[in-house]
Amino acid sequence: MSIIKEENGFKYIEEGEGDVLLLLHGLFGALSNFEEVTNAFKSQYKVVIPLLPIYELPLLTTGVTTLAKYLVKFVMYKKLKNINLLGNSLGGHVALIFTLSHPQYVKTLVLTGSSGLYENAFGGSFPKRENYEFIKEKVAYTFFDPKMATKELVDDVYQTVNDRFKVLRILSMAKSAIRHNLSKDLYKITIPVCLIWGKNDHVTPPEVATEFHNLLPNSELNWIDNCGHAPMMEVPNEFILYLNRFLERVLLK
Repeated sequence: MSIIKEENGFKYIEEGEGDVLLLLHGLFGALSNFEEVTNAFKSQYKVVIPLLPIYELPLLTTGVTTLAKYLVKFVMYKKLKNINLLGNSLGGHVALIFTLSHPQYVKTLVLTGSSGLYENAFGGSFPKRENYEFIKEKVAYTFFDPKMATKELVDDVYQTVNDRFKVLRILSMAKSAIRHNLSKDLYKITIPVCLIWGKNDHVTPPEVATEFHNLLPNSELNWIDNCGHAPMMEVPNEFILYLNRFLERVLLK
């Protein structure tokens, strides 16, 4: 596993050299979600994964725009430019807001299971915190293959939603993501965009990917069968194939 660096109030992973590939995790995501992608691309790219401070923000400012502002500070601090920006779930939403507000930094954009148009984070219900089976079911709901919901992953989510401090921020962040609909702004993103979507995503269903594809003027849409909300974890080889093909095509132009 990669070493997490801590500098200037930022926690992040950085591996490799070359063009920047910056990866953004989702609401319950961790840096390890991108382990396979990091290993596949660090020989050609500088892979950077900041840890988004979802639980460190003051409750009143917890929201997607605050995370996008945090990303701006991180990018400035690291002096990153010509970024290939990739976001999963909430991370995709943050990537979109960042791209809209600071287009000069972003060369390409990759979205997978991204919020920004619609999401169904808890199936519309407040997480039943004390109920381990319910949490297990919800984690399994994220994937096509329920076996992906390992005990370690379920334990981690269970612990998080049973921390009152954290659960308030999760709910605040989820509400902010639902409120912050970007459908009217997506036409402004004219850089190449690659959508990689699980055909069996229940959180941001396939019609969300189709809507993103229709609203983003320079986008391509790649489907992965038998795959849920986190393709880079569930079907990493296929995800890496689509990502590599897109980056090679766009960057070699």
